[in-house]
Amino acid sequence: MINPSDGTADLDEIDRRMVAALVSDGRLSVRALAERVHISRASAYSRLDRLLSSGVITGFSARVDPARAGLATSAYVALSVEQDAWREISTRLRTARYVERVSLLAADFDVLVLVHAPDNATLRDVVLEELQAIPGVRSTRTWLVFADEAGPGAWMGEHLP
Repeated sequence: MINPSDGTADLDEIDRRMVAALVSDGRLSVRALAERVHISRASAYSRLDRLLSSGVITGFSARVDPARAGLATSAYVALSVEQDAWREISTRLRTARYVERVSLLAADFDVLVLVHAPDNATLRDVVLEELQAIPGVRSTRTWLVFADEAGPGAWMGEHLP
């Protein structure tokens, strides 16, 4: 059920365990999901439908290892932008080559972009010829990623509210 005051979904312990199980393995069948959280298959279908329709679960996807997919160079690129240009910058970043993630920040920089590129030369081109060329981008700062490891995420065990 959606909380009308703030638009969040009210999740009980079973919902949280379902989400955690799906974060861990998005390919779980409903039957396996039901078994894992100790509910009936009918209840699992109903709860999964509610989690999808309320927007708690927004979809299912594959996690790709960028290096194994031919994108061996990764970097975080911080952008300082003109505040009135955010909408246009956001639109351009969504279609920029090799950009995986874009985050709007409240920090020394305004935007943080995760880039996975085949090599350093391509990364340089993305930063210097694409990102810096977007109208409204004042400056960039780039950090190369040497290693990247995913944590368990916010949906695991005791981290839940």
